[in-house]
Order: sequence, then structure tokens, then C-alpha cells
Amino acid sequence: MSDTDREIIEIDVLFIGAGPASLAGAIRLAQLCREKGVELEIAIIEKGAGVGNHCISGAVMNPVALEELLPDYKALGCPISNMVCGEEFYYLTHKRAFRVPFIPGYLHNKGYPIISLSGFSRWLGQIAEELGIMILPEFCGSEILFSSDQRGVAGVRIGDKGLGKDGSATSLYEPGPDIRAKVTVFGEGARGSLFRQLDRELGLSPKGIPQTYEVGIKEVIRLSPDSSFRLGQRSVIHTLGYPVGLNPAGGGFIYELADNMIGIGFLTALNYEDPYMDPYENFLAYKHHPLVADIIENGEVIEQGARTVTNGGYYALPEMVVDGGIIIGACAGIQNPHQLKGIHSSMKTGMLAAEAILDAFSKSDFSKKGLGLYQTLFDGSWVKADMFYGRHFFGAVSKKGPGKFFHIGLQYLLNGRDISNPMKIEPDLAALKEISSHEPKKQGDISCDGKLYLDKLTGVYLAKTKHREDQPAHLIIHDIRICEGLCYTRYRCPCTRFCPANVYEIEVDEMEGTPRLIVNHSNCLHCKTCDIKDPFGNITWTCPEGGSGPAYTNL
Repeated sequence: MSDTDREIIEIDVLFIGAGPASLAGAIRLAQLCREKGVELEIAIIEKGAGVGNHCISGAVMNPVALEELLPDYKALGCPISNMVCGEEFYYLTHKRAFRVPFIPGYLHNKGYPIISLSGFSRWLGQIAEELGIMILPEFCGSEILFSSDQRGVAGVRIGDKGLGKDGSATSLYEPGPDIRAKVTVFGEGARGSLFRQLDRELGLSPKGIPQTYEVGIKEVIRLSPDSSFRLGQRSVIHTLGYPVGLNPAGGGFIYELADNMIGIGFLTALNYEDPYMDPYENFLAYKHHPLVADIIENGEVIEQGARTVTNGGYYALPEMVVDGGIIIGACAGIQNPHQLKGIHSSMKTGMLAAEAILDAFSKSDFSKKGLGLYQTLFDGSWVKADMFYGRHFFGAVSKKGPGKFFHIGLQYLLNGRDISNPMKIEPDLAALKEISSHEPKKQGDISCDGKLYLDKLTGVYLAKTKHREDQPAHLIIHDIRICEGLCYTRYRCPCTRFCPANVYEIEVDEMEGTPRLIVNHSNCLHCKTCDIKDPFGNITWTCPEGGSGPAYTNL
């Protein structure tokens, strides 16, 4: 269809993505409008079938931003699973667990709520709708609408529905509208596809300092009713070491939830070198470790999911204001790696954006200068202070061997400072070594039983991910010859291992020995690991049809 036939929806403020950053921002903007007697049309688009469907995190939440946004959040029914009453930190070897006697102050969590991010986001969504904010699920932003000079944002085009694999219209075809807004707020989460468009067009990311990521796999496990084990006074457990040792960075967590359930997960930094590494196998090996296996014995996994997390820190932050647009939350790389947290910081950036947006409307100036209060507020906020304190943290934990503990200790003693400023970090995809420098190695016990220890496909089933099979491929492989030639020869196609959902498979012809890449698009959990870690940058994640993807409820 021609663009002139596409429906145009005009609103004042558009938030992209119904995660905690956008929801907090929209709620705060609605609150300020009520206080000032201003009327604005505020909308949030969400690519998932419902608010919270694509939200996943640990999650122990520092409530500082929530207390500011909704002081009576407990009376309003905030879905808190538990409160942190005690915590322990362990270094794991293959069979043993050594309790760390000293936990740095920035890792203290006592009194903080433990939440399901998917449930928390749904609750925030309900409050947003009660304030008159329009939430549009199954609205997937496919491309940015730029201003006439191509230097600013004018809104977002929503992806069409009902297209066939070849991109032609089927009987189900529904054209996506153009949503034009005076201000567009990018809150897509880590590795946002629209933000990447914006970055390519305007060059917002800092030169020479890449954003880096971890991929986390998380489960909710219901413990056995007759289990004699209870976390009790240690409702939070964090671990370092096994199964990744000291290289790459990575670690596990166990959080006590309500109703005899726990949240458990393992994160692997994507700057790893070993082409044979499989982050999902790391997670399985972690669960089999005696410390963890004792806790989960006879339990049952009720939900699983995966997502990437930004950890580049302060120096990897992009420019966060453009003409007509603001970037917030994990989309901008807002994360506190040293605190193992980001929800509170993401929410606060959305709330700061709300103040800047109302200021811009008071002046009718939506240029970069008109929205500049956002940067000013950010620079004076505790979000920046926290990120600046941890500015070298990921550089420290990325060091090889025990030397990383020297840098972590130095930063703790010197209030975040280190020897070099900033510490050198390379892009995740550049870290991977070729197979000639590594041998496949056994990853401890990674056996599966279909109930407590799951293979990847069973995990996909429990993520409840769905994609219409005959829609256009949303995972764009730019040159399949690279995958089946150079990538197979040099790396044995690491996508078949780093993807936690078994999206990529290699089939080798027994007669000719030639590989063929098979892509199971419908398995995709939208974690975006492939977009980040493919060593040739040959895979681009794009939004599938609106409403596709996982349907998380407890993660």
C-alpha cells in the first residue's frame, strides 16, 4: 500500500515499550499534567500481546524510584513476592561453595522487595490506564518517522500484520498506522531495534566505547512441598565462579519468592572468547552444582525465559536527547553493573523525561534544546552518580584471572576510580576466538530430566513464545554464505550455541560435508543475543509481527 493510504494517528507524547522505564515515565507525566492543569494525549506502544509479556529480570528492586512515583505503592497492591531479609555471596568451584565473608555496601539488599518484573509491569500498566494513558499492545514499531530534515524524530510507523513470508499481503493483512508525536520516548529495553535505527542515522553512541551485554537465563521453580530446605534468613543468594570460573564475567542468583517458589538464573557476559561456549549449558551446570541442586531438589520449573542486559556502564551511554526524542532506561544502557540492578534507575530516567517533556510543552519547543532539561536533570540525579561510581566496574570484572579482584577492590577503596580512565572494552562480537585456538570441553553436568533440568526446547515451551509461522522472517541473515562458509569454518557457527532458544541449527550433508543453516524463527525469545554476538555482525534482529514472542507471567 502507498504511504498516503496509511492511517495517521497524531498524539502529543509516545512512549515505545511498556517496560518499567516507559510506564514510570508516562505515569509521572500524567501526574504532572494533573498537578499543572495541562491536557496531553499520552500513549505507550508495546510489541508484546500484553503489558509484561516481554519483561524479565531477577529481580531484587531498590524501591527508591517507586517510592517517589507512588508513595503508597503497597496500599495500591504492588505485587511484591517477598522482602529481602538476608543475603549470602558465594564463590563456586566445581564441587564446593566458599561463602564470601564481606559483601560490599553497594550489594546490600536487606529490606528491598523481590518482584516478578512481568507482574510488576502489568501492575504499573493498570495504574497508567487509570490515569488515562492509552496503552496499545501488539503495536510493534517497525521504523522511525523522521522529521523533514532527517535530524529529528516525528513518530513511529507500526509494523503491518498479515504479511506472507515473501512480504506480500494475505487475507489477514492489516496495515500498521503511522503514529506521529511531538515527543517520542524510546524505552525499548536493551538493544532496542528502533534506537539502533536512530543511532545509525544520527550517530548517538560514543566513539570507541561500545555497549556490552550479558545474556541471562532465568526460571521460576516451585520447590517440593515436602522439601526440608528453606532459604529462610538468606532470601537472596548471589554467586561467582563455576561454571565460568574467572573468565568470562558471569554469575548466578537465587531469590526466594512467595508460595514456596524461587527465581533462579545465570548470566554470562557476551565478551567471552571460547567459540564453543553455550550460555544455556552454563545455566544447566550451575543448577547441578551441589549448593544449588540441594535447594531445588525435587522441584519443578514452571516458567523460563531469557534476555540480554546492558553492562557497558557510564562511558557507553549515548546522547539521550534529539530533536523530538528522548532515550530512557535500558534502551540508553541505564544499568548499575556493580549493584546488579537497573529497574529503579530505568524508572527514574522515565520520570526525569516526564519533567523535561512538560517543560518542552510549556515552551512549545520540542527540539533538542527544548528537551534539554532531561540531560540537565539526569546530570544532577542519583542515577548518574550511581553509574559514575560504577563506571569502571565491568572493565574490572572483564579482566582475565584473579587480577580482576585487584581492580574491584581498588575501585571500592577509591570510590570508583581505577588506574585507567576509561578502561578499555572491546565489542562483544570481536572477543570471540576461532576454533583453532580452543578445544570443545565438557561443561560439567548438564543432563536434563524434563522437569527440573530442561533442554532448550522445553524452556521455549515454558516461555510460551508464539510467532505466526508464515510471517516474514524477523531474524535477518544478510549473507547466508558467510554463515555456511566463513563462520562455520572459523567458529563452527556459534549461533547454534549462544542462542538460548535453539533458533539456529546446522545440518551437515553426510556425503559432501557441506553445512546448511536452519533458522527456527518461531522459537525466538527476543533476547537479541544473536544480534550482539554473531562474530560477523551478519544477523540483525527486527521486530516480528505485533503480538509475537514470549508471554511471561512470573519472570
